[in-house]
Amino acid sequence: MMDKPARSRRKMQSVTMSDVAAKAGVSPSTVSLYLRRPQSVSVAAGRMIAAAIEALNYVPNFVAGGLAAASSRAVSVIVPSVRNAFFAETVSALQSALRRERLQVILSHTEYDEREEEDLVRMALSWAPAAIVLTGLSHSVGTRRMLASSPVPVIEIWELGAEQIDAAVGFHHDQVGEAAADHLVAQGRRHLAFLGARMHEDRRARLRCDGFVAAAQRKGVTVAVVEHAAPASAEVGSMMLAQALQQHPDIDGIACSNDHVALGVLFACERARIVVPEKLALIGFGDLGFTAACNPPLTTIRPSGDLIGREAARLILDRRLGKPWEGGRISIDTRFTLLHRHSS
Repeated sequence: MMDKPARSRRKMQSVTMSDVAAKAGVSPSTVSLYLRRPQSVSVAAGRMIAAAIEALNYVPNFVAGGLAAASSRAVSVIVPSVRNAFFAETVSALQSALRRERLQVILSHTEYDEREEEDLVRMALSWAPAAIVLTGLSHSVGTRRMLASSPVPVIEIWELGAEQIDAAVGFHHDQVGEAAADHLVAQGRRHLAFLGARMHEDRRARLRCDGFVAAAQRKGVTVAVVEHAAPASAEVGSMMLAQALQQHPDIDGIACSNDHVALGVLFACERARIVVPEKLALIGFGDLGFTAACNPPLTTIRPSGDLIGREAARLILDRRLGKPWEGGRISIDTRFTLLHRHSS
């Protein structure tokens, strides 16, 4: 993960391999050999080079000269937020699969800012990664232009349905919303609401909301949308429930943009003595660790986050082995599972 101060420090970096060699009292070629294969230089030389690197705060340019091969073992993974637990399972599965082939994940996050993503992609391309993994299919024009003209494999994860750059592994978020609405209607609910956090930035949450509204309208039931600009949390969920009930007191079924929001709704219902699911049915998204232990256990929709990570890793490894992706651009639908528990 690279923050803006770190990028500024890198721009000011002017120490060269020759500087390290001079301080260590060895040749630049010995420094280069040490950086590529430290076991190939003498122990004494290695210690002097390591001390010089530390003293000079030297950062190797892995794209330069004979070190280019080293950079190809790094995979840049860019997610919207490291605070979002939904991506942890995917990154963990991806890293585990790549580690077995001695590929290293370099993780960055954008906070849902496409301009930040563009900066991170530009930086990643400067060190010629083995692959770039992006979250979602929505990117800036600059990002798309850079990646379209680069030979680096690109895998977009966690979303299908829009124009992809190279390969995509994920699912259709509008279908998640449709499944949630269909489930609530099947449980006899006729006045629905979708509670969404940060949907002005979180495109995938917005797609789930749109799918939910469209399915409810097709079923002929009433549907409302309540939004909050802050990131998803239990506190935000509690606040949105209060707003929803104030504006639409007849609501009897709610879908939430994720499980954190749904947890806040459960807490607020308990405080207000609203019985779930008798008076208000509730469904979340994500199947986070607490959902089965809630009171009542939370009905939710589980995305296959681990499968997304494994499939993305498989595509990266296939490319490294020279196996072409069938049909050029490839889409892998990992789908999702609705877990019917006692909140609906």
